[in-house]
Formats: sequence, structure tokens, C-alpha cells
Amino acid sequence: MAIDFTLTPELEDIRMRVRAFIEDVVQPAEANLHRVSEEDRRGYVKMLVGLRAQAREAGIWLPHMPKEWGGMGLGHVQLAMVQAEAAKASYGPFILNCQAPDEGNMHTLLHWGTPEQKEKYLRPLCEGTAMSCFAMTEPEVAGSDPTLIKTTAVQDGDEWVINGHKWFISNARRAKFAIVIARTEDDPDLPQAANTAFLVDLPSDGWNRVREIETMHGGTGHSEIMIEDLRVPSANMLGGRGQGHLLGQYRLGPARLAHCMRWIAQAETALDLMVARSLVRYSHGSILAEKQGIQWLIADSSMELYQGKLMVLHAAFRIDQGLDFKSEVSMAKHFVANMLNRVIDRSIQVHGALGYSTDTPLAHMYQHARWARFADGADEIHQMRIAQRTISAYRDSGSTRTATGDLPI
Repeated sequence: MAIDFTLTPELEDIRMRVRAFIEDVVQPAEANLHRVSEEDRRGYVKMLVGLRAQAREAGIWLPHMPKEWGGMGLGHVQLAMVQAEAAKASYGPFILNCQAPDEGNMHTLLHWGTPEQKEKYLRPLCEGTAMSCFAMTEPEVAGSDPTLIKTTAVQDGDEWVINGHKWFISNARRAKFAIVIARTEDDPDLPQAANTAFLVDLPSDGWNRVREIETMHGGTGHSEIMIEDLRVPSANMLGGRGQGHLLGQYRLGPARLAHCMRWIAQAETALDLMVARSLVRYSHGSILAEKQGIQWLIADSSMELYQGKLMVLHAAFRIDQGLDFKSEVSMAKHFVANMLNRVIDRSIQVHGALGYSTDTPLAHMYQHARWARFADGADEIHQMRIAQRTISAYRDSGSTRTATGDLPI
């Protein structure tokens, strides 16, 4: 089957409209948004609502969802070009309503939700009138192994009683509901069949927000939650009993790739800044762009960004074609996360002390980028899975070809 990433005129028009909207509307508004958020919470929300209304009017709202849910109905390859434009502004994905964790939760509800659950929980997300969170990670066990989850859900008549401890739950302080992963099976045949997903309305008795966890890039909505005797009706089970792990993996695959799409935008921004600086900074007889050491930094960044773009597009193509994509997404997620860190670091180096300051966006970008190497799976877990699949491919066929993209070369 041919692999063709050429955009139709209609899709090219969408990309250009998204780019123009980000450059002409969102980026100029960001300085005011940062200022207003510290001074006037109500004014900040009003500005965000206004920007989202403009995105709707521009016809670039909800790119990842089907048209019957008010979205643009784009596939994953098509979504890549929207996300990579939207993330050129820190507020871009939110303004277009394709930001984490809501984007992944929308996909999850669309696939796993009952008609009643979709109407109650998915529709407000699509309309932009609610936000959500995904509560899986726990402090007591390794987040990279969901089979170890300690949070429990015990059936009591027509309700489930949930008890547990969650943390780094992004968006919890703003969420109208949570998708909570809890252990419902004591001794399943498979460890991956122990957990179940539940929809929890927020606020609810028993859902106690302990604190906002301060990270290296500040306090940005990652909450620690104590869950104590929280009662959830049986109708709020999302998917089947014991299918929480399966649901989580279904959600995380495309969500990992969507992160990569946004990281591509950040890496490209860092490379643009690097080259721009090299063309104006003069030192020791020439501009930096004419110095071989700087050219190597630019060349390495260009090659790695090219690799990252191809990996993301190919993994997205496999998702769109209904092919197995787990290995390709793992490889893309690992590579793009590390590439992002390297490109931003090189850009800071070319800027010198200016790059280390907050006079450019690079310092802030660098703080955020470090998170990429463990979000949605640590580097080492992805490497382990990639190696296992490569070994398995060789055992099955005597060749590793299918584990390296299954491409015709």
C-alpha cells in the first residue's frame, strides 16, 4: 500500500488557516493571557472563552473528533499537521479543543462509552463546556506498571465504593469528571484484567484534593488526590469489568502520538530561534551561522526533526489504516521526546546566557520538555517493549524487519 503524506488542497487550506489563526490571533493574545491570569481570574477565563469562540467561527474547532460530534473528522495523519501548527503557541491546542488530557478522554468515551455516558460526559467536552482528568498514576507503585494499582473499587449493591491514592492527575482541579482506574478483581487469570474504569462526577464526596504538586516548571494543575469511600453508581463503569488496563492502553497509544505532534512544533520553534540567533550574533570575525561548530548544532537538529516528523506521520498512517501501531508509536514517543530535549538544549547553547534567561521562551520550553521523557511511559519502558517486539519478530520470522516499521525497504 502506498504511503503518501501529500495533503489535498482542502487539507492544505485547513493547515494554512490553523497557522494563520495561531500567528494572527493566539500568539498575540498570549502575553495578555499570562498577565491577566495572575491579576484577574474572571478576565482570564473570559479571554479564553472568546478565543475558543473565534476558533469555532474559523472552522478549526475539535479537529480530532467526528463531524457528528461537532468536530472536523480528521484522521491521525491529518491531525498531525493541525497539532504541529496549533502547538506553536502554548495555548493553541486548548483554544482548538484538542489538548491533553481531554483529547484522549474524548477518544476513550467515543470508543468505550454507552450512549448515556457519551451524552453526559463526551458532549460537554466536545462543546468546550467541561474539562476532565484521567486518574491512574499512584505514589505507592510504579506508574509504568498499571497492573500494580492499589486503588480498589468494591461492589456494594448497585454502587461501587472506591478507595485509593492518586497523584500527578493533570487537570483535576478544573475537571467536571474523572476517569478513575481502580482494582476490582483480586485474582484474575491475567494481571492485566484486574482493573476497571469508572466515571466520577466532580466534586464528589470522598474525592479529596490534597494539593497541587509543584513541578520544575511550576504548579500547573497536577493534583494529589485521596479517594475515601467514594460511591459511584454501576452505570458509571466505563467499558467492561476488568477492562481498565485495555481501556488505558487504547487511550495511551494515540495520546502518546498526539504529544509527539505537539512536541514537533516545539522543536521546530527552538530550531527557528537557533537559526535566527545564528544569523544576527557576531563573534570572532563572523556571524555564528558561518561557524562550523554552530552549523553542526543546526544540522543535527534538522536531521533529528526530520526523523521525528517521519516517525510521527508513519505511526499516524498505521493508526489510520487499522494496522498494529504499538511499536511504531513507542519508537516515535521515545525518539521525539529525546529529540525535543536535545534541540531545545542546542538552541539555548547558541543563544548563550540569553537562552538561559526568560527573555526568550527557551528556558520555559526546556523545563516543560524534560517531562516528555517519562510522560505516558518512561523512556526505559518504551525501550524494553521495543526490544521485546524486535526479539519476538526475529523469533517468529527470522527477521527483525516487521519490528522496524514493516516498510518496503
